[in-house]
Amino acid sequence: MPLATAFPATLMTKDGVRIDAAHTPSRGHGDLGIVLAHGFTGSWRDKTTRRIAHVLSGYGGVLAFDFRGHGRSGGRSTVGDAEVLDLDAAVAHARSVGYTRVVSVGFSMGAAVAVRHAALHRGTDAVIAVSAPARWYYRDTRPMRQVHWAIERPAGRLAARIAKRTRISNGRWDPVPLAPYEAAARVAPTPLLVVHGDADTFFPLDHAHQLYDNAREPKELWIERGFGHAESAATPGLVHRIGAWAAAVQAGARTASAAG
Repeated sequence: MPLATAFPATLMTKDGVRIDAAHTPSRGHGDLGIVLAHGFTGSWRDKTTRRIAHVLSGYGGVLAFDFRGHGRSGGRSTVGDAEVLDLDAAVAHARSVGYTRVVSVGFSMGAAVAVRHAALHRGTDAVIAVSAPARWYYRDTRPMRQVHWAIERPAGRLAARIAKRTRISNGRWDPVPLAPYEAAARVAPTPLLVVHGDADTFFPLDHAHQLYDNAREPKELWIERGFGHAESAATPGLVHRIGAWAAAVQAGARTASAAG
């Protein structure tokens, strides 16, 4: 089956970074917009991400985008800090094209950003965090030690730029941003779904439990047997279930922010 047509769009963040995005119109619920946030070194143009967008478009329109420093977006990656502004611009665009319900679906770094965005900026009706880290500076697995080499070393940043078209800021966080598990405590009343695999080689299951345990209701935790890490391991079946959850969840977040 051919992939659904994605219409390119250009967004602008509140701090002036140009964001490359694409809108895949809904084949399902016309009022639901799903904002798709990729993992570190990913892109909405990757085949894996486009397949996920295609499946999700059966449940709502999909607004996928490249985080700053990734693909054709401007700026440099801050690896989960300023990226909340990128997601905020995508959520605003989804609202502007007519979606009355907006759910963010993030993978890995994008999942951490989605949780932090819901805590700090609101604006979404639900959040789905897939393969999310719960805390910063984690390097107890080999893949994460490789990620830190790419982030922290000049040679690593050069390799990421050449191999993955990912431009990474060489500055250190100052101050250190709110950690995902801390942000999870502030997400309510927005519904939060945490999805994690027991075969994740980047972040073991304690990350999922730390996010879930710190969150308040409404919340849900799916531990997926045999599921690895993020987009590359997500099967069509899992993505269908995520889409169905997004379509079925009752809006709970924006009433509180609107009342405030």
